[in-house]
Amino acid sequence: MRAVIVAAAVAFVISLLGTPVAIRVFTALKAGQPIRSLGLASNQGKKGTPAMGGVVFIVATVLAYVAGHLALPTLPDRQIAQEGPTMTALVLLGLFVFCGAVGFFDDFLKVRRRNSDGLSAKGKLLGQAIVGVGFGIAALYEPSTNGQTVASEHISLIRDISWLDVGKVGAVMVFVFVIMAMSNGVNLTDGLDGLATGASILVLGAYALIGFWQYRHWCADDAYARANDYCYQVRDPLEIAMIAAAAAAACVGFLWWNTSPARIFMGDVGSLGLGGLIGGLAVATRTTLLSVVIGGLFVLITTTWVIQIVSFRTTGRRVFRMVPLHHHFELAGWSEVNIVVRFWIVAGVCVAIGLGVFYSDFLAVVG
Repeated sequence: MRAVIVAAAVAFVISLLGTPVAIRVFTALKAGQPIRSLGLASNQGKKGTPAMGGVVFIVATVLAYVAGHLALPTLPDRQIAQEGPTMTALVLLGLFVFCGAVGFFDDFLKVRRRNSDGLSAKGKLLGQAIVGVGFGIAALYEPSTNGQTVASEHISLIRDISWLDVGKVGAVMVFVFVIMAMSNGVNLTDGLDGLATGASILVLGAYALIGFWQYRHWCADDAYARANDYCYQVRDPLEIAMIAAAAAAACVGFLWWNTSPARIFMGDVGSLGLGGLIGGLAVATRTTLLSVVIGGLFVLITTTWVIQIVSFRTTGRRVFRMVPLHHHFELAGWSEVNIVVRFWIVAGVCVAIGLGVFYSDFLAVVG
């Protein structure tokens, strides 16, 4: 537990103190956020606000992981410490950094061209797919000493579903889909001050709890497994909890500066990075299908976006005034703060339901 707390505290402090430095640096570099001319008039006042703020909480999370890892040897013997980074950490942090790198390139092109045209949609999806395939292979083909891999060949809900075996190749494809879906979901959600940041904090906090709970009931813990029939077949759950907690805390520090009126935006570097990490956490904790509930706000916003596109291309009609969904409510007259807070409530309800489903499975067995 100490390692998780240390990682979260370090991440929060670095992000809280580092974000104003990033604001000054990006302002000096004139790395301001371009606003689409066809967008909402209310958003034109945000033009020039420093973007690429996601760099801060990505760096904060990586440094916090190192700090948290240094605390591991001081923990009780049953809380297994590693001398170096585990494959789980490499996959999760790798997804965070490299999905963020795809977003950084997109942000860089926007700033350089002084318009909202960054990477093409195909280019962005290709970059995400390459990252997903690379880390998907690492997650499926690099077992630990006990033979456990970061990802599984089975589709999972709260644990692996035994009869849904898709094989290694199929599992890599599922891995790529989850990473791309979640990263684009967070990216679509990032349209109002603090909206994606606050929602991500809730989801990451949920995965920190799930990871730590799995660690306390871990099949690799021989003392626990011998005394209990119920345990979780995952790899490195303490690492999962540490990274999720660090990322959540880093986002809390960033939100101080990102809440309305935002002094800095996370940019695609932040939204794609967060989505990649959340997708990786879902796979690593064997909660792939449950992530649809835990990340329900991201799923809702993505689904309504798809509905709008399909409807317009097939019938020429729009279901919503504008997508992503938060802009529909802006055009309906809701204030930005009202939309953000209410969407945070939706995200919180989804997280609460997801955690309830996760914990109820445990109670059903041990109760």
